[in-house]
Amino acid sequence: MKTYKTTDVNKVKRGPNRATYDVATINTIIDAGFIAHVSYIYEGKAISIPMAYTRIEDKIYIHGSLKNRMLTALLEAKEASMTIMHLDGLVLARSGFHHSVNYRSATLFGTVRKIEDAQEKDKILEAIVHQMIPERWDSLRPMSDKERNATLVVEMTIETASAKIRDVGVADEKADESLPIWAGIVPIKQIALPPISDTKLADDISVPEHVLEYYEHNKA
Repeated sequence: MKTYKTTDVNKVKRGPNRATYDVATINTIIDAGFIAHVSYIYEGKAISIPMAYTRIEDKIYIHGSLKNRMLTALLEAKEASMTIMHLDGLVLARSGFHHSVNYRSATLFGTVRKIEDAQEKDKILEAIVHQMIPERWDSLRPMSDKERNATLVVEMTIETASAKIRDVGVADEKADESLPIWAGIVPIKQIALPPISDTKLADDISVPEHVLEYYEHNKA
């Protein structure tokens, strides 16, 4: 089992029993998501921004415009941190103190660089699209040079990371367990609803198979 080395940066200090540094587990959490909350410093202020991303091996990729202040700040700092989190349930206890949530989260730390090569940039942007909908890229019109040149792609190599997972039930005080108060879990799940076609589509254009497959796989 390959694990990330624990350091002062990635070590989970609160709730260490829920922590894991296993690379495969962390990659599973990353690959199940669409949005990473990326943290950076801009003019002395700490800011966190949600960003679409993709993972290729031990690298995370995000993109934006050439003047995107977050991306330029990360490149200037030469390092980045981001968190990906999935909410799996509301844990409703018999006391407010013990209310909680079930979740999976991964926090990543690493070094960053700008992607310059056009072919590499195309490959990464294709992967970001496929993070949303597999097999989507080949159905799209090709990217123009103008679009490619206007897009800044940043690579973060994961140097270290940690995950926290809570997947258990209510943890009430023993003395509270006999109280006549309902307690339990409300599971939370992200689902896909039926695709809605754009109103400007021609009448003979139907929902493509890869979109229908995604819906069928992710519907309630």
